[in-house]
Amino acid sequence: MLIKRPAGIKPSEITPYDFYRRRREFMASAGLLAAAGASGLLSAEAFGQDGAKLSGFRKSSFSTSEKPNTFKDISSYNNYYEFGTDKSDPAELAGKFKARPWTVKVSGEVKKPRTFGIEELLKFPLEERIYRLRCVEAWSMVIPWVGFEFNQIAKQVEPTSKAKFVEFVTVMQPETMPGLRYPVLNWPYLEGLRIDEAMHPLTLMAVGLYDQMLPSQNGAPIRLVVPWKYGFKSAKSIVEIRFVEKQPKVAWEVANSSEYGFYSNVNPDVDHPRWSQKTEKRLPAFFANHKTEMFNGYGDQVAKLYAGMDLKKFY
Repeated sequence: MLIKRPAGIKPSEITPYDFYRRRREFMASAGLLAAAGASGLLSAEAFGQDGAKLSGFRKSSFSTSEKPNTFKDISSYNNYYEFGTDKSDPAELAGKFKARPWTVKVSGEVKKPRTFGIEELLKFPLEERIYRLRCVEAWSMVIPWVGFEFNQIAKQVEPTSKAKFVEFVTVMQPETMPGLRYPVLNWPYLEGLRIDEAMHPLTLMAVGLYDQMLPSQNGAPIRLVVPWKYGFKSAKSIVEIRFVEKQPKVAWEVANSSEYGFYSNVNPDVDHPRWSQKTEKRLPAFFANHKTEMFNGYGDQVAKLYAGMDLKKFY
């Protein structure tokens, strides 16, 4: 499904102009734009492990009561720059992504470092959590993730007292991810949380969407979901987790620290330098028809994490 933008909004106002221009260059050079249409890359492969079903998960009390977006909405309009900078690129170009075999290495300031196979992680208690997703470009969706709390991993490895932050490292598959050919960001994509943020029960490791394994374009086979932060904080296709003492330099902060801070909490009072954050476009609507809520509506649960902090300074 192609979700059209209003005619008055230029693509360069949604994606940084240089990134938007390079997207067309690499699509042309790789010949992938034509190939996607000719070969039907919106195949079952692009939707995770051949659309494999998930079962045995329970509903979560953490879910919002809002109506979720459709599977088609969620899986066809994505930010995943390793596949391309247009919202349709991930669904068009993720058909050859390899989500098996898969392991996640957990290291750093922990007593019991180990590597988990994805099959082990799928045995953790799974829940369906319907979370709001708010992206920094001022659009949003409501998404029924299936996953487990990040703190379940932490319990297995036992962080030491030196662990103040958690880094999330994402996969690099140059043979399946055409966006890695261009320096849009420093690869591999790196994200990070303060350890109390990571350990909060709202912080989810998602392995599914609705009742299916995660589609490749949505971060298969395992991704982070932090619902009170802008969407880019929720790293996709994670291969390594590091517990560290010092605050990591994360991907978008390195790329442009004046626009993307480490915390990136949803905050209607702190505008992006190029657009307002006071309202949001709830897809598939065309216009900003929702008022943005502080912490994306999860303030009752997470505001205490930031007591005494200047959230305009620590944006």
